[in-house]
Amino acid sequence: MTDQFTYFGIHLAFLLPPILIQGWLAIRRDRTWWGVCPLSGLGIMIVLAIVYTTPFTNRLIPVGVWWYGEGTVLATVWHTPLEEYLFFVLQPILTALWLFQVRPSADRSLAIPRTHRLLGVASGLAIAVVGWVLLGDTATYYLGWLFLWAGPVLALQWGFGSTYLWAIRRSLLVAIAVPTLYLWLVDRIAIELGVWVISDTYTTGHALFGLPIEEALFFLVTNLFIVQGITMYVWVLDRIGSGSAWTSTAPRVPTSSDDR
Repeated sequence: MTDQFTYFGIHLAFLLPPILIQGWLAIRRDRTWWGVCPLSGLGIMIVLAIVYTTPFTNRLIPVGVWWYGEGTVLATVWHTPLEEYLFFVLQPILTALWLFQVRPSADRSLAIPRTHRLLGVASGLAIAVVGWVLLGDTATYYLGWLFLWAGPVLALQWGFGSTYLWAIRRSLLVAIAVPTLYLWLVDRIAIELGVWVISDTYTTGHALFGLPIEEALFFLVTNLFIVQGITMYVWVLDRIGSGSAWTSTAPRVPTSSDDR
C-alpha cells in the first residue's frame, strides 16, 4: 500500500498551505487582527481543543464509530493517532487566521441582560440533553455524543456573550462558514481516499454533499467554539482597556451597520 494517502499527507496537502498563506496575509495586511491579544486567544483555544477533544475521540474510536485505513497513521497515543492530535492544533490555527481577516467586532458593553444569559445557557444545555437522549439508539450514537459533548461549551459561550455574538452575526457567519465549508471538503476527500472510515452502524446514514451529517456537524460545532471563543476573548480585553494596546499592530474595524 505504498500509494495509500496518509493522515499526515492530508495535513501537508490541505491544511498547511492555507495556514501558511493566511499567516503571510495576516502579517502583511494592516487591517488584520494581530498582536498579543488575538494570538493569545488562539493559544488558549489550542490548549482547550486538545484538553476537551482528547477524551471525546478516545471514547468513540475504540467503540468503532470511526477508524483509520491501514497504513494511514504513524502511531497512536491512547486510542487516537498522533495526526489527530496534530489536527487539534492545526484546525484552530486555520480557522483563527481566517477569523483574523474577517475581524468581527462591535462597540458593545460587557453587560448583557440576564434573560439573554439564561436563554444562552438553556439553549446549550438543551443540545446536551438531546445528545443524552440520542445515545439510546445505536444509529444516533455518534450524533448523541457530539451533542452531549458540544452542549456545555455552547452553553458557556452563549450564556456569556449571546447578545454580543448576535450583534456581529453577519461577519461571524462569514468567519465560521468559510473554514467549515473547506474542512467539509477536506473530510470528504479523506473519506474517499480511505484515510478514515465512518461507521454505518453508529451513524444515521444522512449525508450533506456526500459527507455524513455527523462529520459535517462536528466541523461546524468546533469552528463555532473557535470563532466565538476568540471573538469574545478579544471583545473582553478590548472592553477592559487592554485589547486596544495588545492589538496595536492592526487598527480596530469600525462597527458595521450590517451587524446590528
